[in-house]
Amino acid sequence: MPTDLNPYGGVFGGWLMSQMALGAGSLASRTGRGKAVVVHASDFTFPGAMQVGDELSVYCEVTATGTTSLTIAAEAVGRERNGEAETKVAQGTFKFVLLDENDRPRAVDGVARG
Repeated sequence: MPTDLNPYGGVFGGWLMSQMALGAGSLASRTGRGKAVVVHASDFTFPGAMQVGDELSVYCEVTATGTTSLTIAAEAVGRERNGEAETKVAQGTFKFVLLDENDRPRAVDGVARG
């Protein structure tokens, strides 16, 4: 949407990162079966550009697990509004810590370690 643009008319990279964090957070919560919060984000690149009205898809994968954390790779793909052409517009890595009911880190139980 127009409010998500940078001063040059392209989609703001911060908006893309936030959408990727939402997708990665959904996977972290589902995989960890509970509350998960992002504690680190890194390795972001923006190889393509989106236009206003393009559709965004975010694809995520757990790439590593720690004692209380999940590392998730995220890839954002834009599809043109009135067609089928797709472009990878961003990729990055998020680390989430799983939290218990008291918001304290909890162990990653029953999750395959990567």
